[in-house]
Amino acid sequence: MLDNGLVKLTILRPQGFLTGIKYGGMDNLLDLQSSESSRGYWDINWSLPGGEDRYHLYSPTFLQDLIIGGNNYSVVHSSNDNIEVSFRSTYNPSNSSITLPLSIDMRYILRAGVSGFYCYAIYELPPGCRAFDVAQTRMVFKLRQESFHYMAISDEKQRVMPMPEDLLPNRGKQLIVPESVLLVNPINPHLKGEVDDKYQYSMDNKDGGLHGWISSSPVVGFWIIFPSQEFRNGGPTKQNLTVHTGPTCLAMLQGTHYIGEDTMAHFEAGETWRKVFGPFFVYLNSTPKVSNAHSLWLDAKKQRLLEKAAWPYDFVSSPYYYTAKERGSVSGRLLVQDRFVSTSPLSAKYGYVGLSIATTEGSWQTESKGYQFWEQTDSNGNFTINNVIPGTYRLHGWVPGFIGDYLNNAPITVSPGSQTELGNLIYFPVRDGPTVWEIGFPDRTATGFYVPDVNPQYVNKLFLHSPEKFRQYGLWDRYTDLNPVSDQVFTIGVSDSKKDWFFAHVDRRGANGKYLPTQWEIKFKLHAVSNGVYKLRLAMASATRSNLKANINDMDVKNLVFQVLNLGTDNTVCRHGIHGLYRLYSIDISSSLLVKGDNSIFLTQARAGDALCGVLYDYLRLEAPANS
Repeated sequence: MLDNGLVKLTILRPQGFLTGIKYGGMDNLLDLQSSESSRGYWDINWSLPGGEDRYHLYSPTFLQDLIIGGNNYSVVHSSNDNIEVSFRSTYNPSNSSITLPLSIDMRYILRAGVSGFYCYAIYELPPGCRAFDVAQTRMVFKLRQESFHYMAISDEKQRVMPMPEDLLPNRGKQLIVPESVLLVNPINPHLKGEVDDKYQYSMDNKDGGLHGWISSSPVVGFWIIFPSQEFRNGGPTKQNLTVHTGPTCLAMLQGTHYIGEDTMAHFEAGETWRKVFGPFFVYLNSTPKVSNAHSLWLDAKKQRLLEKAAWPYDFVSSPYYYTAKERGSVSGRLLVQDRFVSTSPLSAKYGYVGLSIATTEGSWQTESKGYQFWEQTDSNGNFTINNVIPGTYRLHGWVPGFIGDYLNNAPITVSPGSQTELGNLIYFPVRDGPTVWEIGFPDRTATGFYVPDVNPQYVNKLFLHSPEKFRQYGLWDRYTDLNPVSDQVFTIGVSDSKKDWFFAHVDRRGANGKYLPTQWEIKFKLHAVSNGVYKLRLAMASATRSNLKANINDMDVKNLVFQVLNLGTDNTVCRHGIHGLYRLYSIDISSSLLVKGDNSIFLTQARAGDALCGVLYDYLRLEAPANS
């Protein structure tokens, strides 16, 4: 047991399972109906190369997660100020059985006078191990079902949640997406007719960092605070789960959600590796008055700012965790030069710049082994990235209003105490010629397009009047409701992308219930045709199992200018998202395929029979030849 007078933790030795949290008049915040190994625990989802089997819960199975248990306990540090304990599992590469080829050291820190505790883990791959892949790792907290009913993940996204029994067949109806349940007879009658799905409460790394639950009696807040995102994979736009019906609170550290297998961490045979995940802070607060329950959220927001200001922490005992004096900084100014927008460079206003070990454009999105350090530029494009762990990185970035990814190919080496000044940097977005027409606004999401109202049969009331109405269930079928017979036609200069361009290019449901390919048409006029090569820029916010084709003015083979098969494993459509893995395609169109006057580009979602496949476009642009 660890006890600082405010918080008392009960941790099973030597496994490291967190079995009890005593705080605020509650003997245990964790779920007493769950086993001691599944109340507060670390888990991992991994596989051998090829990914056919995922290994979990002590034996090879599918679709579960391996609960990580230590086999060695030790007190790392103990003083009047804090105590840090370790629960370590050590892998022996000579072991021929199929076991997780990682040594994992799970740590808990309890500090004097602090209303909460810190969690982190050191993952280490020793020499001589077999090849394997990691899809996901996290820490999970299952809270008391009878007490924690209200969740909060942002100022706007807070609500009373269903009970776990509501997801069972006698109270809920599972929908086409396995995680989605229609509440037909919930314990709380006010929730009847709503849809519950854990993916509806996903958050971008850049927008999250605080989420949790509030209990009803006594009134206690349980919050997970990320003081830094540096140890989470996928950069600032990576989406992660936060909370879900259980009540469950997640500290997602690495995952594949909204990107898929492209972001799995692949380890070669004999490779060595080490990474510190965390620390993150579990903050606990309380109030004697039910009427002041919302104040717990406000207080947690303040605490998150304090934790961010204190990062990197100075009380972590592991030699693999870098303190402030052991880190460096990188600063500069990012400009954008697009000669068809401005004759002189523009400030990369409110863009994102980051350091990653990824070495190609945009590959920071799928980088899952190293650390990433990101900041948003100011209105003049200036940035300073502080507290960078020593290493060699590339500078990546992207700027709203411009397509593509910025990459500074020059390696940037950060050492303890270094202050690297990069000066002015210029991003040249891809561009050949002047814009003939454009659809949407390039921000790596589909938010600028038409998102329909939810079918009233599948509503989540939290998102009824929300800018995130895309979180509603079943929006893929709303395309058919709007276009029951023929597909979308968008006329340049007449149509409005916010009203007339459906946010997801999905299949259309036929009269027999089967899902059919869809063919979208973009109509445009050319007053003259310039000789040479036109460019069609297709910036995609996400793709899932899509067979996409582009034709010019005719559907025969000679007019086919682009085709890609089985594109993407993002699952953004079924997981109620608005973006996933960003992709940019530049398509050559010979001027011989165009005519003076009326022209059409046909975009065909050629995959049939899949309700949940689809492409989410970010932005489309046709450019005239460079010499025009």
